[in-house]
Amino acid sequence: MSGVIERNNVHVRGQGDRAMIFAHGFGCDQNMWRFVAPAFEMEFTTVLFDHVGAGGSDLSAYDRTKYSSLAGYAQDVVEIGRELELNDAVFVGHSVSSMIGVLAEQRSEGMFGKLVLIGPSARYIDDDGYVGGFSAKQIDELLQFLESNHMGWSAQMAPAIMGNPDRPELSEELTNSFCRTDPQIAKAFARVTFTSDNRKDLPGVGVPTLILQCSEDIIASQEVGDYVNRNIPKSRMIVLKATGHCPNLSAPDEVVEAMRTFV
Repeated sequence: MSGVIERNNVHVRGQGDRAMIFAHGFGCDQNMWRFVAPAFEMEFTTVLFDHVGAGGSDLSAYDRTKYSSLAGYAQDVVEIGRELELNDAVFVGHSVSSMIGVLAEQRSEGMFGKLVLIGPSARYIDDDGYVGGFSAKQIDELLQFLESNHMGWSAQMAPAIMGNPDRPELSEELTNSFCRTDPQIAKAFARVTFTSDNRKDLPGVGVPTLILQCSEDIIASQEVGDYVNRNIPKSRMIVLKATGHCPNLSAPDEVVEAMRTFV
């Protein structure tokens, strides 16, 4: 087993000449795709993996310098793609992995033929003429809370991120996922995620892109989705009936149906 496959806990399933690679969001792992990925295994070779620091990845491979920006995670995606000889693949990214996919596509000509971005945000912090959804003070307080109390932060934030209060089992799963993550890596990845700014990268996306936007999402509002849609040249957006930030768990059938119209 090669280094990159082991490092990122890569699992390849399905059949088909074309591949579809799934990238999970902050505090999660590849298990978050268990209701979506199988739906494409008859038509695609599916590739699931864990970002370094998550799930079954090799924690010893975590390098604070490399992963001090989303570019380090994008480099891993490209390395996985090269190892598997991906060509014209579909990249499916949730939350922060949407921007990781944007970066990876621009660093690997021909590797990805389409992008599916679920709940993307190019920048979480408001700026002049730009609404990201959070003030700099709010993000700083969020990160300070995480720094001081990883478990408490997880228990409080997961239900808000998941939404769907009538389905507490979803929030419980996300809370447990957050809590399983190595605290030091989680703190570093959170800072990288919530202070990132990928607005300048959007116009450079050269492949058709589908944006899936939840109708109510406290992490990535529709205004944020609209911005991403306006700035990626070959993109279109579908607003899901699903609420919350994790439709891959809360409304997988709707996600699969929307993806099928595109891939």
